[in-house]
Amino acid sequence: MNIRFFKKFAFLVLITVSSSVVSAQQTEMDTNSLAAYNDAITLYNNKAYAAAQKTFKEVALKNKSTSALKSDSEYYTAMCAIKLNQTEADKMVLNFVENNPNSNKKEKAFLNVGNYYFANKKAAYALKWYSKVNREVLSTENKKELDFKMGYALLSTGNLKLARKKFFPLINDARYGNDSRYYYGFIAYKQADYETAEIHLQEIAKQASYKSEVTYYLLDISFKDGRFEKCIEIGKNLLKDPKQKEISDISKIVGESYFNLKKYKEALPYLSAYKGKRGKWNNTDYYQLGYAYYKQNDFENAVKNFNKIIGDKNSVSQNAYYHLAECYLYLERKPEALNAFKSASEMDFDAKIKEDAFLNYAKLSYEQGNPYKSVADVLQDFLTAYPKSPFYQEINQLVVTSYLHQQDYQGALDYLAKKKSNENRALTKEVSYYRGVQLFNLKKLQEAYPYFSAATTSTDNKIRVSALYWKAETDFQLSNFQKSLDGFTTFKKTSGASQIDAFNTVDYNIAYSHFKLKEYTKAVSSFNSFIRKTKEDNPLLDDANIRLADCYFVTKKYANAISAYDKVINNLGVGSDYAMYQKAISFGFLGDNAKKISTLNDLVTNYEFTNLQDDALFQLANTYVAVKNNAKAHKTFNTLLSQHTKSSYIPNALLRQGLLFYNENYNAKALERFKRIVSEYPNSNEARGAVTNARNVYVDLGQVDLYAAWVKNISFVNVTDADLDNTTYEAAENKFLENNAEKAIEGFKKYIAAFPNGLNALKANFYLAQSLSKTNQNEKAAPYYEYVVDQNFSEFSEESLNKLAQIYLEKADWKNATPLLIRLEQEANYPQNILFAQSNLMKSYYESNEFKEAVAYAEKVLQKDKLEENVEFDAKTIIARSAFKTDDLKTAEEFYNEVERNASGELKAEALYFNAYFKNQNKKYAESNKIVQTLIADYSTYKYWGVKSYIIMAKNYYGLKDAYQATYILENIIKNFTQFDDVILEAKKELSTIKTTEAKTNESVTPNNK
Repeated sequence: MNIRFFKKFAFLVLITVSSSVVSAQQTEMDTNSLAAYNDAITLYNNKAYAAAQKTFKEVALKNKSTSALKSDSEYYTAMCAIKLNQTEADKMVLNFVENNPNSNKKEKAFLNVGNYYFANKKAAYALKWYSKVNREVLSTENKKELDFKMGYALLSTGNLKLARKKFFPLINDARYGNDSRYYYGFIAYKQADYETAEIHLQEIAKQASYKSEVTYYLLDISFKDGRFEKCIEIGKNLLKDPKQKEISDISKIVGESYFNLKKYKEALPYLSAYKGKRGKWNNTDYYQLGYAYYKQNDFENAVKNFNKIIGDKNSVSQNAYYHLAECYLYLERKPEALNAFKSASEMDFDAKIKEDAFLNYAKLSYEQGNPYKSVADVLQDFLTAYPKSPFYQEINQLVVTSYLHQQDYQGALDYLAKKKSNENRALTKEVSYYRGVQLFNLKKLQEAYPYFSAATTSTDNKIRVSALYWKAETDFQLSNFQKSLDGFTTFKKTSGASQIDAFNTVDYNIAYSHFKLKEYTKAVSSFNSFIRKTKEDNPLLDDANIRLADCYFVTKKYANAISAYDKVINNLGVGSDYAMYQKAISFGFLGDNAKKISTLNDLVTNYEFTNLQDDALFQLANTYVAVKNNAKAHKTFNTLLSQHTKSSYIPNALLRQGLLFYNENYNAKALERFKRIVSEYPNSNEARGAVTNARNVYVDLGQVDLYAAWVKNISFVNVTDADLDNTTYEAAENKFLENNAEKAIEGFKKYIAAFPNGLNALKANFYLAQSLSKTNQNEKAAPYYEYVVDQNFSEFSEESLNKLAQIYLEKADWKNATPLLIRLEQEANYPQNILFAQSNLMKSYYESNEFKEAVAYAEKVLQKDKLEENVEFDAKTIIARSAFKTDDLKTAEEFYNEVERNASGELKAEALYFNAYFKNQNKKYAESNKIVQTLIADYSTYKYWGVKSYIIMAKNYYGLKDAYQATYILENIIKNFTQFDDVILEAKKELSTIKTTEAKTNESVTPNNK
């Protein structure tokens, strides 16, 4: 009997049974209901489920609840709902079962619903209904079908344990045996029961429908069992099958099999062909391919794979980082090797690798510098960790050298102090010299002095002689001029001094010390000695000639002074305006007023922007008075008064012009000048002279009553008080002149308390401030300097503005310092004070984020001739920083490059950082890294710039596709430099970006730095 005949016969039986039922219950059912029912059956069999369901529902409604026709109609109504995937279908089936508990269609309903969902690949739904079937009432074949389908559904929903139990009884069944054996073996494979899996899968391996998949599973089982040769044989054959879907995984198994047999060359193509799981590799995948390249000495490709291993700490990553470090060494990339050795040394999975990695890390730190920790500390950490290492002595000897190499001289001295020996004592004196120079360059003169003193007893002659010079220079800077003179003289006479660069300027220094000690004849000799030996391009030559001329001037050798001043004037040297002014004054002392007038006019005309304009005009006016050219005298006085309103000469000019008017019988004009002095400059010395001369005018006019009324309102005219005022003041001033600061302070305070608005109040406040400042009581000096600067401009204003500004600058109080600096720039006569004001104003405006003004002042500073190096660099740095802040990157790059060429110390570190930054922006990653390495190696003292540069380095490495180096650097920044909040924030952001990107291709990496 064939299948088609069987189906036809079954249908006829169904019709016959249905007919007999109808005959037996004819009394309960009308003919129309039966006809409708049969029509619905026909529609159902023809899959017209919607129409059939409608008719079945109508039949069910027309028949009694006990009717078999009603029961059958409800059954088919529910089946149609299932077929039509209606939302209430499940409920309808359950209602049918509940309403017809004795129906012979109950189990069939459950089974049919389960089969429907099974056919539509809804395993969970199928299981729900299969579980309701009472398998005991089923036939043997239906039980097998139910078990098989439940097993498959359980497998599909991940319930491997129950699925395996369902398949096992069927593995020898004629109908379900092969499929059940396949699924049973597959489940055993998934449960890592490889022995059972292999037994069952091998039995069906040759059948075409299973061969491809089963062979792959058998291949993987063989691999896990360590039968690598067999894996290679099977896998290579599988890869020849064009229909094979598991090409990537099979390649991985063949590659790993070769790898485990140490046939690395053969492993390479197969490991490379692996596509990963869901497109992602893991760290072990990268390690195997990297190691295979490593064993072929293909270090470039080895690095490209090893450096993708990030995020894990296990034996794989420890081995990978160790071999990665070796690859970097072969490729002469030592800074990268340092990081990789450090990573390997921090893991405990292999003690031998850990120790060897630490040794290499320590040696490379010494050789290359260490960006995260003092090299000396790294070396000492190794000695502590491995005191029995055969390399102990070698590393121990590198400790002191490392301190010196990193310019951590204080660290070296501290270490030497703990390791006392004759050799170390000698070395201590040498290191003391370097520490002294370091502190001197930081302007910490008091701190530097004892280090230079210690170095002067060094057995190394070069160190000893150099220390003698710098000790003398420190004394000079501290205004200990007798000590500096003795020191420079000793240095000059010491054997070996001529080999020191500073020897070329020692005569200049000796001369200046004599000059400061007012030993002008000796200063002349030394200045002349320096000038004779010095080339014309020496920047000190102009100053030496001016100071030589000043010595002649002070000693009244005016002709010699003029000759020396002319050398500077003729060469248009620095200070030529001052030289011309002094030359004019010298002509005056020689009685040659014509040349004096001519020279002063040249100065006024040719040096329009000199700060000596008011000095020259004052002298010129007085000289015109001396030669009785009153018209030009008045004109010159008027020019001074109108064009230089802040000049300290104003009170004196008013007094002298008043006297000139008086002598010319212009009494009204004379009185106007005298009264103006008293009104506008009451604390000046000229005020008292103005009162006296005004008295004479009133007497000549016979207006003594007007004079009395006028002076009545002038506080300082009381004669009795004036005597006491002067006496009290002079007592304090004498102590000041004797350099007895303590007594001077006491005396000036008594004077100010007694005469707050006295005749000498201005001088008393100024000298009290100076005395307090000299004894390092700057905070106490500030209010007295403030008193002076709040008065009308005087001879003390410029110095007071300078000193008060310095007090605020030392506290970085830019708000209070700025207005003082603005005044100082406008009112100062001395170029050095103007430069001081401008150089600090550029800093002040920068600190206040007023970058345009900061640049303007920086440009003013750069226009000065022969600037001190640090001032020039500060100005260029301000321009560079301001440009960067305002996104003018082209200008920023230009000026940072300019600064870098000649900068030193922290400024050099900053310039190097920005050089690296701009090269990173231009995607010149390798060049940028070289600059960062220089910064790290030579300027590690300046941590902030070093740490910021590490972020640039991390970005460079990621640009070079080295994820390991990039993440390693960023993680170490975050771990080791918590003191730099802005850097940590930037590092975390960059690390998160990198890990998020890497997680897309490496399943071992957790994204977003979580």
